[in-house]
Amino acid sequence: MLDNLKLNEVLFLDIETVPNFPSMEEMPESFQKHWEKKSSYFRNDTETASDVYQRAGIYAEFGKIICISVGFIHNTSMRVKSFAGDDEKQLLSSFISMINMWDKSGNRLLCGHNLKEFDVPYISRRMLVNGLILPPAFDIAGKKPWEVKHLDTLELWKFGDYKNFTSLALLADLFDIPTPKDDIDGSQVYEVYYKEKNIERIATYCEKDVLCVANLLLRFMGKPIIGFDNMERV
Repeated sequence: MLDNLKLNEVLFLDIETVPNFPSMEEMPESFQKHWEKKSSYFRNDTETASDVYQRAGIYAEFGKIICISVGFIHNTSMRVKSFAGDDEKQLLSSFISMINMWDKSGNRLLCGHNLKEFDVPYISRRMLVNGLILPPAFDIAGKKPWEVKHLDTLELWKFGDYKNFTSLALLADLFDIPTPKDDIDGSQVYEVYYKEKNIERIATYCEKDVLCVANLLLRFMGKPIIGFDNMERV
């Protein structure tokens, strides 16, 4: 498959999410009850639902998207763009406009790490919650697996081993791909968003992850990777 892949037809993607409210106590009472039940499946006996509320951001029913970063390879550089902000519906609407324009033919690919299990389902669910129409690239109901134009670097690495999960950070180190170690990681996004209120910092982090995914795919294809100096915003 990768032998015939046209890199100029691939859009790399990553998202950042946070809980829908700064704290559990600020959620509507009905959702507090839902979170109490949901969190009971993974918190330990010494933790309360409020203690683990920061993890609510990974669930589309309790979280929201604050940044979608995309990028494409142009010659030997990576061009990136972020849709970020407090207004989830607005950033999703802007993203939909872009994706529909970019994928007019319906033949281009979306690529991400754990894209099929996390990014695409999360984005799709939040689009529906916000009353938005799914773009064709995300409207995959009823499609056969080979009709879905999604390329997942985690799936490529599994080689059919579905019990295995390997993080992007681990694969980046394994394949000697430079990563930004001087700033935040995913576990700090909640703090940076709700306490520092620094959405620009989050967008920059997300864009660097997009480049990391692209470089991982390039490594899989035996091609040279792209350095941070060759990443530019459009």
